[in-house]
Amino acid sequence: MIYSLNGKIIHTDPSFVVIECGGVGYKCMATMNTLRSLPRVGENAMLYTHMLVREDAVELCGFATTAEMNCFRMLMSISGVGAKVALSILSVLSPEQVALAVSLGDSKALTKAGGVGNKLAQRIILELKDKIKKLGITEPAADFGEAVPAVPAAGGNLAQAIGALAVLGYTPDEVMPFMKGIDPSLPVEKIISETLRAIGRQ
Repeated sequence: MIYSLNGKIIHTDPSFVVIECGGVGYKCMATMNTLRSLPRVGENAMLYTHMLVREDAVELCGFATTAEMNCFRMLMSISGVGAKVALSILSVLSPEQVALAVSLGDSKALTKAGGVGNKLAQRIILELKDKIKKLGITEPAADFGEAVPAVPAAGGNLAQAIGALAVLGYTPDEVMPFMKGIDPSLPVEKIISETLRAIGRQ
C-alpha cells in the first residue's frame, strides 16, 4: 500500500496529477479541491494516497489532506458509490461540508455532485448515519471529563460536530481532546474545521 507521495509535479489535468518520485511518475486521480491546492508544475507536492485495485487496473487517488482521504474511504464504503462518484462529491464539497450534510440529513447538498441522484444521496446519508450511531456519539460535558447523551438543542453544536467528524473516520475519543478551547457556540462547520486544523498540527 502506498500511503503518500512526495515529489515534483510533472503534469496536471482536470481530473488527475502526475508526481515524479525517484524517477517514476505516479498518476493520481484527484478532486478539484485537491488540484486547486497544488503548487505549479515543476514544484514539489505531497499527497496522501488510496490505491484502487481492480481486475484490469491498479490506480492511485491523491488527496491534499487526511480528512479528504478518510472521507473518500467512507464514501467508498457505501453501496453504489465508486471512486468516480466519491471524487465527484469531494470536488464540489469539502470533507467538512460532506460531514455536516450527513449529520444534518441534507441529501440535496450531495446531489450537487455529478453522478449523484436523489436516491443515491439519501442512501449515503442513511448508511453513514448508521455508522455514526454504531459509534455511540455523545455530547461532551463542559469539562470534557465525561460524556452525556447528545440532545438536539441549540447548544448541541459540539455533539453535531463530533457526529459529523465520525463521517471522516474519527471516533469521539480521538477528537474530544482537540476540541478543548473551541467555543461551543461556533457554527458546526467552524468547529469541525478548527478541530481538523488542531489534529493536523499534532
